[in-house]
Amino acid sequence: MGHNDLMGTAEDFADQFLRVTKQYLPHVARLCLISTFLEDGIRMWFQWSEQRDYIDSTWNCGYLLASSFVFLNLLGQLTGCILVLSRNFVQYACFGLFGIIALQTIAYSILWDLKFLMRNLALGGGLLLLLAESRSEGKSMFAGVPTMRESSPKQYMQLGGRVLLVLMFMTLLHFDASFFSILQNIVGTALMILVAVGFKTKLAALTLVVWLFAINVYFNAFWTIPVYKPMHDFLKYDFFQTMSVIGGLLLVVALGPGGVSMDEKKKEW
Repeated sequence: MGHNDLMGTAEDFADQFLRVTKQYLPHVARLCLISTFLEDGIRMWFQWSEQRDYIDSTWNCGYLLASSFVFLNLLGQLTGCILVLSRNFVQYACFGLFGIIALQTIAYSILWDLKFLMRNLALGGGLLLLLAESRSEGKSMFAGVPTMRESSPKQYMQLGGRVLLVLMFMTLLHFDASFFSILQNIVGTALMILVAVGFKTKLAALTLVVWLFAINVYFNAFWTIPVYKPMHDFLKYDFFQTMSVIGGLLLVVALGPGGVSMDEKKKEW
């Protein structure tokens, strides 16, 4: 069995998987994508005073402003999640969640922590894909009208979304000399490049979903650590952030790579 045969079989599997799951894959993707916002919004509710005190002591902004910040986070994230899941005002919800990411990046000094900054950008990439999906749904009402001009921003959103998602994997690369780490880095990097340039996109994204999910469950098993330990919260945060990127990748699988990709250019050749 040649290399091309093997790739062909794997692509057939990806297409078959998509056909079987077509009805509910976008719903699962959206739920995964917003899971980190949902978890963070709920955390704001249960850790209201800790979060408020943290913001107050970091920025010395006073009780009222710190409380407003926590309330805005709580309301913005939970409202955004409800709108995305119910498919109402999705574009506004995405912009709201973009705002929350920007707000948290500044308020929690994430700008100076490269790992967290890259993860937040990857989250933004997932939201871009969600925005592209909602645009395509909006346009489909006018099925007979050619919308070449309109689809252009959508294509670039999909490209931007794919490239930003890749940043998540760069935070997962392990720079040590063990065989498993080197193998993980090589396979991960190859798949990342395929997703970013949009070549064999659905297959590469699906493989990354499986790979990321396995890593997530193995390394971020927050449920094995008692709730009162700080590590529980760290792992929980990591777990849901990774789930959100998995959601973004599932959207890539469901929607395809969009117009600005090698897969699309291949059709023209």
